[in-house]
Amino acid sequence: MAHTLIIRGFTDQVHEKLGDIANQRGVSINSIVKDAVDMWLKKKESEAPKKHHLVIYSDDDSMMRLLKSMDRLAKEGNFFRCFFGPPHSLSTDLLSRLKWYDGTSKPYYYLSIKNQEEEGKQPQVHTKSQSKKEIMKYCNTVIENVVKNADNQPVCCMDFLINDIGNDSLKQALSIEKVYDDNRIAGLMYCTYKTDNLLNSEVKDLIELFEIHDQIFILKEDEVYKLHITKENVHKLFLN
Repeated sequence: MAHTLIIRGFTDQVHEKLGDIANQRGVSINSIVKDAVDMWLKKKESEAPKKHHLVIYSDDDSMMRLLKSMDRLAKEGNFFRCFFGPPHSLSTDLLSRLKWYDGTSKPYYYLSIKNQEEEGKQPQVHTKSQSKKEIMKYCNTVIENVVKNADNQPVCCMDFLINDIGNDSLKQALSIEKVYDDNRIAGLMYCTYKTDNLLNSEVKDLIELFEIHDQIFILKEDEVYKLHITKENVHKLFLN
C-alpha cells in the first residue's frame, strides 16, 4: 500500500533541479526520491552495528544461562563468536567448549601468583605505576587478536577481562572503556562486571560506567533486566 511522504525543507530551487533531471531521464520526481530512500535504507541495512553494552551479574550460574542462549542467537545472526578473559573460569571454559574464539593474549595479565607458581612460572607482580600502560597495551593486543580473526565479520564478543580490570581499579577500567568506545569494532561487545566489583564504587564512577555503554543489562538467574538511566531535576523527587 502506497503512502504519502511529506518532506520538510524541500526548497523551490531543489524541486526545480529535480524536475529538470526528471524530465531529462523521463521519470517522475517521485521515483527519484523513492530510489534515493531505497538506496539509503539498503546502505544502513548493510552497515554492521557497533554496539557497546554492559552486563552486570552476581553469580556464575546466571552468566552460564545467558551464554548458552547467546550462543544460539549469535549463530543464527551469523556473528563471529569470541571472548577474552581469565583462563579456566566457568564462563571462559563454557565458551571454549562451544567453539567461541578465545582472543585472550597469553599469559593472562591478571593470572594470580598462585596460578603462575602452579604453571612453573616466576610470579610477576604488577605495580600501580606499571599497570596503567601495561594493561592498555595488553587490551590493544586482545582487540587486535579479535579483529584479525573475525576477518571483517561482525562480532558477538564477551569481555570478561574488564571485570578483572575493574576489580583492581574501576577508574582504570573506565579508561579502557573510553578508549574502546572511541574505536568500536563492528558487532556487539558485551562488557561484563560482577556486582561485588561495583557495589563499593563511587557513584560518579558508576554513572560514568553506565553512560559510556549503549544499554545496561542486569542478570537475575535466568532473567535479563534492562536498566534505564536518565538525568532528572530535583523536583522530580516530589512528583507522584
